[in-house]
Amino acid sequence: MTRRVLITGSSGFIGGHVLSAARAAGDVRLRLLVRTPPATPDPDAEYVRGDLADPASLHGVCADVDAVVHCAGRIGGDAELLRQANDLGTHALAQEVRRAGAERFVYLGTAAVHGRGPFRDARPGEVPLAPASDTSRTRAAAEEHVLAAGGTVLRPHLVHGRGDRWVVPGILALLRALGGLPDGWAGLQSMIDADTLGRIAFAAATTGPADGVGRVHYVTHPDPVPGELLLSTVAETFGLFAADAPRVSADTARQRVHDHPAARHHLGMLATDHWFTDEQLWSGLGVAPGDGFAARFPEYADWYRGQAGLPPSDAGRRPATAFEGTR
Repeated sequence: MTRRVLITGSSGFIGGHVLSAARAAGDVRLRLLVRTPPATPDPDAEYVRGDLADPASLHGVCADVDAVVHCAGRIGGDAELLRQANDLGTHALAQEVRRAGAERFVYLGTAAVHGRGPFRDARPGEVPLAPASDTSRTRAAAEEHVLAAGGTVLRPHLVHGRGDRWVVPGILALLRALGGLPDGWAGLQSMIDADTLGRIAFAAATTGPADGVGRVHYVTHPDPVPGELLLSTVAETFGLFAADAPRVSADTARQRVHDHPAARHHLGMLATDHWFTDEQLWSGLGVAPGDGFAARFPEYADWYRGQAGLPPSDAGRRPATAFEGTR
């Protein structure tokens, strides 16, 4: 049976991977919510105009669809604009889902709604919401609207892969500021690659048991990544340091990032455990998590090189020169 699926945010980081998963699945009629249709539209997709910041523009966008995957939203910036898009916009979309009678409503949220941590082996329902930013507060409000409509909320923590302009770029900024690798201070991190996240989001909207609807799930690889392994994998993949790279203590690290806001933010995050567990998600939807971060990350290295201005893998430069080139 052909499934009719509406995706919001299909031109964004995660939404683009959900769109790829939908195209790969076949037997899907796609409707894409956009503010402006692309110059070269996909002939196999239907485009509908709408803007989360303009609730009236969403009227009727969910008509005749079986499922909605909501990936659109605003991150950072003016608090009122965040409230309009993430909170009020999602509320309006949830009303449209109800009005249309769509069977599944999936929202790509974030584990950041829990605040700063530490979190160790935390499972759904065990950790209270404690958002620490306007973005997280409005996304927590969005979750409430989705759950009230019988939808499913997916909360990843750190997402890497093609399209990532925050996680690994921030790690590169941190490594630049540190000039070495951590010495015993980095915490455990829950991670997922964007390809797998896209597949699990599409699966949540189209397959799986009925009791998986109306719940919150953490979308993280089952194996948390030690922060030291995370940083050393990125450094080694890009050849940032020599084999005898210095080790940096927590006190020294805090001193070195003092004047580097992006590096300081990532240091605070990676020095604390952010480990979330949800085995039921993988077994319930029949999606394999695949290899962990250390094995998967090199697949995306060339994409990141192009974004960060690093030399290609076969440039034959000494590691220090590659590292200096990112400053």
